Amino acid sequence: MKTISFTEFRKHASSVLSAVEDGEIIVILRHGKPVAEIKPVVPEDAIPSWKRPGIRLSVKGAKLSSAILEEREREDVL
Repeated sequence: MKTISFTEFRKHASSVLSAVEDGEIIVILRHGKPVAEIKPVVPEDAIPSWKRPGIRLSVKGAKLSSAILEEREREDVL
């Protein structure tokens, strides 16, 4: 992580954004205090599967849990 002043950012915005494209995280300081963080955008397919929303399972006309219990009763699994 790199920190730069707001003035430096204004003077060298193009090179700062190039560094961000290369994976660098930049913190912008104004009067010595952090005011912004610029970081690369993460594509959605790079998000681990356990962080993505799950698929909703359903059976048309009945709740899934009821359908599973009925099937187990028919198969004598319980």
